[in-house]
Amino acid sequence: MGLQRVVRRVADLVAQGRPDGVRVGIDGVDGSGKTTLGDALEVELARRGHDVTRVRADNFLNPPEVRYRLGRHSPQGFFRDSYDLDSLRRTALEPTRGALVLDGLFLHRAELADLWHLSVFLDVPFAETFRRMAVRDGCDPDPEHPANARYVGGQRLYLAACDPRSQADVVLTLSELQGR
Repeated sequence: MGLQRVVRRVADLVAQGRPDGVRVGIDGVDGSGKTTLGDALEVELARRGHDVTRVRADNFLNPPEVRYRLGRHSPQGFFRDSYDLDSLRRTALEPTRGALVLDGLFLHRAELADLWHLSVFLDVPFAETFRRMAVRDGCDPDPEHPANARYVGGQRLYLAACDPRSQADVVLTLSELQGR
């Protein structure tokens, strides 16, 4: 299901005129394309005349003393402590006219999974996401490099604990995201 089908599905939900708006969660590991998809969805929905509120989960990071309380290299700390989930929930639950499009990590956690009228999971392998992040952020492109252990380990914990592939309404693979 490519971008256009996701956009049509969201547009249909928005057109139903839900009194609390339509909340769309775009989930995936670091570097999977969540922000790119969210931005494209925002543009297309606005082009169709819908009011869109765009939110990034990265705007709800906990302060460093919370994020790193289990240690700077802890995968468990990355998974459990990165986000201020209470603030994220409150923001996502605020009534919107039209659509709220939110992208971020770990959106199918039990604390957040019930927020979404439509959830998307971008299923992109670590080899691809770390290749992208090496270009974008300058990190090591090898997911197994020790410098990446906190992030890969935390995301593996999430994938195993929450199984976002089975929870998401829409799962987009790398080939679908690349238009193949």
